[in-house]
Amino acid sequence: MANVKAGIPLSTAGTELAWAVETTKGTMPTSARFIPDIISMPDMSAEPEKIDVTDLSCLKYKKFIQGLIDLSGASSYSANLTALLYEEWNKLYAAYETAKKSGLQTWFFIATPGLPTVAFPGEPGTLPVPGKEVNQQNKINLSITVSGEPQWTDDDITITYPQSSDGGL
Repeated sequence: MANVKAGIPLSTAGTELAWAVETTKGTMPTSARFIPDIISMPDMSAEPEKIDVTDLSCLKYKKFIQGLIDLSGASSYSANLTALLYEEWNKLYAAYETAKKSGLQTWFFIATPGLPTVAFPGEPGTLPVPGKEVNQQNKINLSITVSGEPQWTDDDITITYPQSSDGGL
């Protein structure tokens, strides 16, 4: 029997989503702002499309090569809708719009304790107007379109934390 060591499972507790705008075109920032109240993040492990390259000489099986990876499903982030989230998302979107005019990208970071940080350039959607139900928590789905390859990084990303304009969190 092989001597296999089991890894120590990690919790999602303490995971943070943050954003930053490039200051130098094409260079990932190393400091970012925390996006508060995120409760779920999408999976970014999409499989590449399979391109059929079967030719007439094949008798039993089709042949495939890997195509492009479609991360369009990796765009919906759920959050508790709070005044702080509302303020921070609007700051993020305004910074994104300004950066875009200058040819700079907005970067997003997913920091999970015990793992390297995941970094990717992306485009945030405008803040949507969520539905409401009687006696329910106020939730919202935020959109971030992945515009570059997500990558694991060991770079130290300094995250700053916003405070609501009324002084409370």
